[in-house]
Amino acid sequence: MLIPELHSRGVRYAVISYVDVHGKSKSKVVPVHHLHDAADGSELFTGAALDGVPQAVDDEEVAAIPDLTRYFILPTRPELAWFPSTLHYKGDVFEACSRGILQRMTARGAELGYTFNLGVETEFFLLRRGERGELLPLSIADNLDKPCYDTRSLLRNFGIIDEIVRAMDEAGFGVYSFDHEDGNGQFETDFGYADAVTTADRITYFRLMVTELAHKYDVIATFMPKPIPSQTGSAGHMNMSLADAGGRNLFASDDDPKGLGLSELGYRFIAGVLKHAPAICAVVAPTVNSYKRLQRRSSNSGFTWAPILACYGGNNRTNMLRIPLAGGRVECRAADSSNNTYLAAALMLAAGLEGIQGAADPGAPNLDNAYLLGDEVLAARGISPLPDSLGSALDGFEADPLALDVFGPAMHKAFLEVKRAEWDAYNAHVSDWELERYLEFF
Repeated sequence: MLIPELHSRGVRYAVISYVDVHGKSKSKVVPVHHLHDAADGSELFTGAALDGVPQAVDDEEVAAIPDLTRYFILPTRPELAWFPSTLHYKGDVFEACSRGILQRMTARGAELGYTFNLGVETEFFLLRRGERGELLPLSIADNLDKPCYDTRSLLRNFGIIDEIVRAMDEAGFGVYSFDHEDGNGQFETDFGYADAVTTADRITYFRLMVTELAHKYDVIATFMPKPIPSQTGSAGHMNMSLADAGGRNLFASDDDPKGLGLSELGYRFIAGVLKHAPAICAVVAPTVNSYKRLQRRSSNSGFTWAPILACYGGNNRTNMLRIPLAGGRVECRAADSSNNTYLAAALMLAAGLEGIQGAADPGAPNLDNAYLLGDEVLAARGISPLPDSLGSALDGFEADPLALDVFGPAMHKAFLEVKRAEWDAYNAHVSDWELERYLEFF
């Protein structure tokens, strides 16, 4: 009944989409009446042509198999329905498929009786170019030093924001709030949580949909973590919990001796994540630019609101892991808006499950402003710094056996190759800052 349903909604083409290592949508487009052929593996792709789809040029092609249980109609092109897909190779799920990696990990969780639920807070900038090519907020009135939650700044950008939110709701996201964020031209939308694969599908579609709507307005929509040095960066906070087969939240507790509303299972999950924080950072904050966000200070409004230490606590936004006032979930604040959500969620879940199975203890929560803690205090509490660069994070990723287990040898190698090349290219680049500082200095 799917094809008649699509025809009734005016859809003529299906976008058979999977992602590369960056989480970017890649696809072929088929007429709707060929959708079932695609579901049987008709659409083949040469992996060697893409970043992080590890194949040689003489390998057999991979097939993208669309998930026929979900699709999203593009608001800018309502004749197109976007289908998330999983790559297959020789009849099996391709080892290095990002969506397949997350599906493997959620299946591992299901074997232990857990459903991994995930909510992601989407932050992004809407920008325009000035006369000199400089990046400016979309609205000229969006100029406050502290614009967070400012009603006027939101209203001056309301046309495109309203279109984004309506498109999200039409796609079943369940938006429950949106606002102007802490940077000029920066916005956030919040929507209902779901199982991790569903949420990762939605985030992948969301980025595509927002950039296409922005193109319609002749605007730049960016998920770059830190596009403007003086502004706060764009996070992609990951809110996580485990549920049992009946849907009961296993992280929630009314009898938490630490007073954070979290169960013992939740604390063990936290311990696992903190143990693997360096490797996790490489995946949840996967670009050179990500580490311009993970700083103590670097914005007009003061602190960056981004973590710099591998610690956890209650409603304290300076920790890597925050337990909101209501309890029952764990928020990773190191994650930014540029990550491949499939890979980020897979590694986070694996770390949490390891902590649960090993009955790990995260220690006491940090209730202080982590930005202000001195080295002696941090050492006494056993709190380690997060990686301060992509290179450092990649070292942690490469050294961590859990990353290899989750990604598999092919994707582990491909991820490191792509990201090491990015880091090497950055280090070899001579920036305007260097020229201005050193050209005539000596």
